[in-house]
Amino acid sequence: MATLLPLALLFFALSPVFCRGSTIGVCYGRNADDLPTPDKVAQLVQLHNIKYVRIYDANIQVLKAFANTGVELMIGVANSDLLPFSQYQSNVDTWLKNNILPYYPATMITYITVGAEVTETTANVSAMLVPAMVNVLNALKKAGLHKRIKVSTTHSLGVMSRSFPPSAGAFNSKYAFFLKPLLEFLVENQSPFMVDIYPYYAYRDSASNVSLNYALFTSSQDVIDPNTGLVYTNMFDAQLDAIYFALMALNFKTLNIMVTETGWPSKGAAKETAATPDNAQTYNTNLIRHVINDTGTPAKPGEEIDVYLFSLFNENRKPGLESERNWGLFYPDQTSVYSLDWTGRGNVDVVTGANVTSSNGTWCVASSTASELDLQNALDWACGAGNVDCSAVQPSQPCYQPDTLVSHASYAFNSYYQMNGATDVACSFGGTGVKTTQDPSYDNCIFPTAGKTSSGSSSISSSSPTAAPSSMAHGNRPMLVIEGLLLIIFFILKLSCIA
Repeated sequence: MATLLPLALLFFALSPVFCRGSTIGVCYGRNADDLPTPDKVAQLVQLHNIKYVRIYDANIQVLKAFANTGVELMIGVANSDLLPFSQYQSNVDTWLKNNILPYYPATMITYITVGAEVTETTANVSAMLVPAMVNVLNALKKAGLHKRIKVSTTHSLGVMSRSFPPSAGAFNSKYAFFLKPLLEFLVENQSPFMVDIYPYYAYRDSASNVSLNYALFTSSQDVIDPNTGLVYTNMFDAQLDAIYFALMALNFKTLNIMVTETGWPSKGAAKETAATPDNAQTYNTNLIRHVINDTGTPAKPGEEIDVYLFSLFNENRKPGLESERNWGLFYPDQTSVYSLDWTGRGNVDVVTGANVTSSNGTWCVASSTASELDLQNALDWACGAGNVDCSAVQPSQPCYQPDTLVSHASYAFNSYYQMNGATDVACSFGGTGVKTTQDPSYDNCIFPTAGKTSSGSSSISSSSPTAAPSSMAHGNRPMLVIEGLLLIIFFILKLSCIA
């Protein structure tokens, strides 16, 4: 028991760590005529454990679909609504009353973006932006929600006059008339500066100056800012730091930055040779890892940043080049365009961006499109007649979370597949199993490969480093008490973060 106090003090000393953490969300655009219904989209989002979603309006069907899912929504006010929103407070009050209040807080709305990339619009709506934002904030204040729902707006890099080198980043002076009051609004209300960052366009439009590897987080050559000596290994960090330096130049050093769109297309026109599934997978996988690990940027190492991937689906009605319709992580039938590790901990080679595979090169997982009944039957068979040890997916075991049928079935399917020669037949499961070359392992849940023992198994040998100490095996109750108290402390700290 003598060790309890210092250990408890250590937990409290580290309590800020539990409250930290960058997040990854996804943009749910709907400019298409073949997308699944919003309720099916909500199920897909939950299936992949996505916790943050951005939509571009306040569509009632979408808001209803995400009720009681635990997913946090960023909703939007279209540029076409800036005029009525800026002119009359009553317009905004009515909008809030009809479109937000009936669904909140069952639907967790955390941000409202008023307008989007106004500097890119042909109509002169910039002057209406801040008045519209003020009216939205006033409406939230009347409802007592202004501290729970933050108001901001999104920008493209077109708001900048200079972005290289990053230390020379500067906003375009022609936007000063609305930027200054906008930044003051954000600081006063503790809202983030939202920006859309696309290294893909930097490479596509200037391939002679930007290398593909630099854009994909896979460059072995550094770019050095001549003014600061800061070393950049990827375009994303360079563009983000350009925003940081532009804000600092205007003395807005305390503003947090949120990346509300970034991504990479999986298909493009003939001249868009970099728009491929492999490059999209490499960019998004490396980006997620970069963000989740709180890597920060050269100018702000360790800085937390929230990032939204664009986009959930391919959108067939978007105008422009072929790539515009192929930014999706999923096809409209909800199958993945390419595998993506949302945890940021998957086995991806950060130098080459390639998947690191096992000796046999494949795993077997459950199909995300299979019916729940078929999956449940296949899972029951694998854990029964199939002789698979499914203890790892039981409560408190390494592969129990996420507690979804697809996740548990994937572990069981792969175990059977590896036990039976990793053949196509061993991954059929009545059509509910699919082979993959990307290791589905995550955290402490290791999907076994041929000839290897899974650390996801609940069986513990005497030589295992996770085996219980002999003193505990003989009933050392004080140690159990200490661990129990420390767990209580941990959950108190987690609750304080949520509060």
